[in-house]
Amino acid sequence: MEKGTDFTNKNVTIGIIGMGRIGNVHYKNLKRISNVSIKYIADIIATDEWTAKYNEAQKIVTDYREILDDPEVQAVLICTPTDLHPEMTIAAAKAGKDIFCEKPVGFNDKDILEAFETVKKCNVKFEVGFNRRFDKNFRRIVDHRKNDDIGNEQILKITSRDPEPPSMDYVKRSGGIFMDMTIHDFDMARYITDAEVDQVYVAGNVMIDQKIGDAGDIDTAIITLQFKNGMMGVIDNSRQAVYGYDQRIELFGSKGMSKADNVLDSTTTFSGESDVSSDKPMFFFLQRYIDAYKTELESFLDAVRGNHEVECTFEDGIKAIRLAQAAKKSLDSGKPEKVQDI
Repeated sequence: MEKGTDFTNKNVTIGIIGMGRIGNVHYKNLKRISNVSIKYIADIIATDEWTAKYNEAQKIVTDYREILDDPEVQAVLICTPTDLHPEMTIAAAKAGKDIFCEKPVGFNDKDILEAFETVKKCNVKFEVGFNRRFDKNFRRIVDHRKNDDIGNEQILKITSRDPEPPSMDYVKRSGGIFMDMTIHDFDMARYITDAEVDQVYVAGNVMIDQKIGDAGDIDTAIITLQFKNGMMGVIDNSRQAVYGYDQRIELFGSKGMSKADNVLDSTTTFSGESDVSSDKPMFFFLQRYIDAYKTELESFLDAVRGNHEVECTFEDGIKAIRLAQAAKKSLDSGKPEKVQDI
């Protein structure tokens, strides 16, 4: 960085690769963020009609390599199916682009580690899209931990339940509940506590839809975590909470406890002679975490500008996968399983 140069609000030129649901979420949020230019959108099914739909983008292409060949593009967002993440990461790193990649960073260990080593060798910035780290409610728990309000950490509780199961097409290509759904909770377990998990024990079953079981997956799980520092944790997952998107975290320690409850559709309650009622939790993850998605992009863009380090690294992405792998192994073995190193 040149002496006297202020990069705080420097414009960043980016390209988005993959315009499925999450790609569209990021596109809409980027339109709300200043000092960023969307030069490209790339998707294999892109058509001429997309020009009107994505009018903030300067160019619509079907081959993502066109983005990588453009020297004006500083960073890319990889929002494609998971199995494509490693090869696109490798190509983007070799092109010198900073990278924001949706979770998980891949399925295959060999491909993931090759991408990891390439990113390090090419010295580009890489952030994993674990958006829940950027939720203001969960961050308040971290604030209490850092301020030593919690004291010695003893128990972590994470509840993460979806309002309805995903489609069977999605289930079959998701990598399983631990790699798709619980991986967010595994990342939060590390983020909230700033501690590493030593071993995992899983009790899981099919309690919602037998079709999920027929596809080789489960839809309900209780996951016990034993941390290296001696503390304990529990994650409970369900693919169907009929009352809405259930997202709660509690951290308990020797000095106190901090918890984040569900975000409701409104804060209004009604009190009458027969009962007291309030609104249900928000129903969809895009409602619940819409601000977090925007904040994570703002953080990534500031890292690209050089204002701070990436907040969710490639290492974080791999460690969450290691937890997911240990969970699957425990489900299959019926025993606690050690979490492997990167």
